[in-house]
Amino acid sequence: MGVGVGDVGAGRSRVWLIVALGSLSAFGPLCLDMYLPALPELPGELDSTPSAAQLTLSACIIGLAVGQVITGPLSDRLGRRRPLLVGVAIFVIVSALCAVTTSMTLLIGLRLVQGAAGAAGIVIGRAVIADLFAGKAAAAFFSAVASINGLAPILAPVIGGQILRVGTWRTVFWVLAGIGVVLLVLSFLIVRETLPAQRRSGGGLPATLTAFGILLRDRGYVGSVLAGSLVTAAMFGYISASPFVLQDRFGLSAQWFSACFALNALGIIGATQLSRILLRRLSPLTLLTVGVLQGMAGAALLALTVAAGWGLPMVLVALFVLVSAVGFALPNASAIAMDRHRRIAGSASALFGLAQFALGAVAAPLVGLGDPASGAALAVTAVVATVLGVLALLIGRPAIGRNAPERVVSAG
Repeated sequence: MGVGVGDVGAGRSRVWLIVALGSLSAFGPLCLDMYLPALPELPGELDSTPSAAQLTLSACIIGLAVGQVITGPLSDRLGRRRPLLVGVAIFVIVSALCAVTTSMTLLIGLRLVQGAAGAAGIVIGRAVIADLFAGKAAAAFFSAVASINGLAPILAPVIGGQILRVGTWRTVFWVLAGIGVVLLVLSFLIVRETLPAQRRSGGGLPATLTAFGILLRDRGYVGSVLAGSLVTAAMFGYISASPFVLQDRFGLSAQWFSACFALNALGIIGATQLSRILLRRLSPLTLLTVGVLQGMAGAALLALTVAAGWGLPMVLVALFVLVSAVGFALPNASAIAMDRHRRIAGSASALFGLAQFALGAVAAPLVGLGDPASGAALAVTAVVATVLGVLALLIGRPAIGRNAPERVVSAG
């Protein structure tokens, strides 16, 4: 069974393609969130320190970012299918090696490779959508994929916690290896080559640098990427700070914290579905604008709530507004950015992914400044990120919709 440019319009094939690409795009949350409940076990098991255990997370994040920069341009030269299958296969092997390692140093290195391999699913998934769709069709498909991806942050920590009831941190990695096998089979059966040989780029590093130069000179691309990524950066800050704010300051139990976390994740999914419906009448640019402005409104409400000491209910409302804005901003930013550079979609997807993880990596530690339980650092970080997102959109907006490179009708 396969899905290509010619048959992607079939309803059943399109659903399977959404499932496959949505599952592949969930590599990031799966690698990070499923592993979090097991983190305290590592120092004792591997005769190391808590700070070294934290480095296993940092290594995975770096791998997820760098892996996209490597695999994206590679897929422009070799096609989408081979790098995807190789990346997922490496993920399976490295996950199994993580499960049997006896060295913290080796585990850190393996986590770097695991993240880089998992990045193949994320970056190539975006490129495949850009190969097949354009305009509103692409935005709708990105929203559908984001709905599946939005389930990962909800399910991954829960699955990780349940695994630890019957196993150890090593069992978590065996489960990740098993998930990788499922995704490898799904990719082999569903995702067929979407980049014909005549559309592939030639050359090595010089061609990659040239492609990155083209992308960085396109104000419409840069504006949409930064707008979507800065709203996402505010969400990264929320992920890092929410345990301190909700559990330490307001005393929520682990169960209630998980419920609040799940509610906000469901908010993202709901926003992506609403975005798909609104695309019948509104443009991706309009919906991206809605997402960025909603994120700024949520950040401002959070800052006002923290300053005024309005308490837990208003904090939860502000966080919901802030986080659910990702469901509007990210899919439509992806559609706009990728639609402008379909011939180098792998490179375009790589820089988009790098911007997301880099800005998220900056936002995450900032929310820990001062007293993280107060929520002040989170509020300031979110306000700065979303205001910068609005400015990026304002700067890029004039270029979006005009002089758009390689704009075509839907390939589906």
